[in-house]
Amino acid sequence: MKKLESISAFFPAYNDAATISSMVIATLLTLPKVTDDYEVIVVNDGSPDHTADMLKELARVYPQVRIITHEKNRGYGGALRSGFASATKTWIFYTDGDAQYDPRELERLAQAVSEESDVINGYKIARSDPWHRILIGRLYHTIVRFLFGFRLRDVDCDFRLMRRSVFDKVTLTSTSGTICLEMVKKLQDHGFRFKEVPVHHYHRAHGKSQFFNFPRLIKTAKQLIGLWWLLTVRKEHLKAFKPVPGRTKP
Repeated sequence: MKKLESISAFFPAYNDAATISSMVIATLLTLPKVTDDYEVIVVNDGSPDHTADMLKELARVYPQVRIITHEKNRGYGGALRSGFASATKTWIFYTDGDAQYDPRELERLAQAVSEESDVINGYKIARSDPWHRILIGRLYHTIVRFLFGFRLRDVDCDFRLMRRSVFDKVTLTSTSGTICLEMVKKLQDHGFRFKEVPVHHYHRAHGKSQFFNFPRLIKTAKQLIGLWWLLTVRKEHLKAFKPVPGRTKP
């Protein structure tokens, strides 16, 4: 496999003290296999546990690790936006800090990179969650595929490798978990090219999801309607669209 020019790998972290160290170290062991130029960024999104202490020690031991700290929680979308804005390398890889994905499978994504790909998107081979979360997740995915016209099989798989240059055209505004929908919709509508790679999904061993509770689901439903209006009906993100060379507007 030909190595990639450079990679920024980053993790949004919220109360991930139990898992973030292993995630960062596994990534540091994997990155030299796919590139000779890399950095690891962790965005601590106002964690009240001892995540900050763990990250401080990681940065002390590993010079490739850089920590971004939000004094107050900005939400999942806010953490992702900070990570994307801070990345300096040619490619950006991100996944969550809760260890439901194995960062060593970054190697799978890198193997799928070609001149004809801008985004290498993981998809879950099987979802390792309680049955009610699987059911809600399937219903959610069916609804958003219909509303937004997604072509990906797994929009919410937060295991992605992307060219940093896509953000020259795509600007993200969401502060919640709906940022994944916003990002994929804008990337898709701007004509960026996707490849999909199967990855494993693991049971959450520590902590609990910030998404699967009734008040959050109601809030997410309202945000979905707002996103649908802006991106599918009004298509605000395409009004100042300039075609990517060699591609056409969908």
